[in-house]
Amino acid sequence: MSVIASHAVAKQITTQPTSLFNYSRARPQDVFDFLQKRLGRLHAKLRLGIEADHEAQISGRSINYFRIENFVIRACLKLTGLYRRGRRNAAQIEVCQNYIISPQIPKAFDRYTILQLSDLHVDMMGQDAMARLTAILKEMNYDLCVLTGDYRGQTFGSYQATLTGMSQICAELKKPAYGVLGNHDTVYMLPGLEEMGIRMLLNEYETINRGHQHIYICGIDDAHFFHADNIEKAASGIPSDKFSILLSHTPEIYRQAALADFNLLLSGHTHGGQICLPGRIPITLGSVLPRHMGCGPWKYRSMIGYTSVGVGSSVVPVRFNCPPEITLHYLQSSE
Repeated sequence: MSVIASHAVAKQITTQPTSLFNYSRARPQDVFDFLQKRLGRLHAKLRLGIEADHEAQISGRSINYFRIENFVIRACLKLTGLYRRGRRNAAQIEVCQNYIISPQIPKAFDRYTILQLSDLHVDMMGQDAMARLTAILKEMNYDLCVLTGDYRGQTFGSYQATLTGMSQICAELKKPAYGVLGNHDTVYMLPGLEEMGIRMLLNEYETINRGHQHIYICGIDDAHFFHADNIEKAASGIPSDKFSILLSHTPEIYRQAALADFNLLLSGHTHGGQICLPGRIPITLGSVLPRHMGCGPWKYRSMIGYTSVGVGSSVVPVRFNCPPEITLHYLQSSE
């Protein structure tokens, strides 16, 4: 497929009237039909089939593994008197700054600013954390926003509370905004998120124009649990000599991203460990990748990467030695 043809397909998807889809009133069949048209039959069938199997596996257990893990960690923290401190830490969201310097960044995009939000887990987020996040977002200045997945707290069950929380956050976001799904997210959330103004990229790309120059932003479906990512399809229309950004919930696909000639990979998923030893040393990252890629900036081959530690918390709403963050990425041309 030629570059022009591929871009035309992407723009056709973008301009679908997703705002006319009322997710709050939609029947399951309406959502299924929407997803087939939006993603294609095979992608929708794959994602929905894996989700259905996961739901069946969870509901078939007499005792939920996730609740056991939640209970044990919470109980240990309470017994040691650390739970309340961890809850307070989880509300102390920081604003991090990251500078991305590359000769492939067009001059028109010099000082272009990208806001990254990751791992919100909004239905687990406490009131203090939500209040701080929305207050920060009101004061932020940036050109584009990206969201790198995990909007939901659990990996199964209802997602209405997630959409309600996301609507509160999206009300404070400047557009354009682009997002990808994570391993906690159901694809049934896609129409609701797009109705809120987030252009979800599931193995697709978009062109970002500024003046007469442009860069490319691409997003893949979750590669950690659902394995519904397709970098080859997503990047097939992007010229290799142009600056391109890949959004992936997990950084675990760093090799494939670099070999596909992406210049920048923005991801999350690891939470930076969430519960860390002093010095921000993670006990576990829950990911298969070099530990230095578990949080913050890094580089692999010629590709620059950044792994956000995330805004929210997973399993239990606490953090130790790993403050939650939102990140401002500043593009700088080195030409």
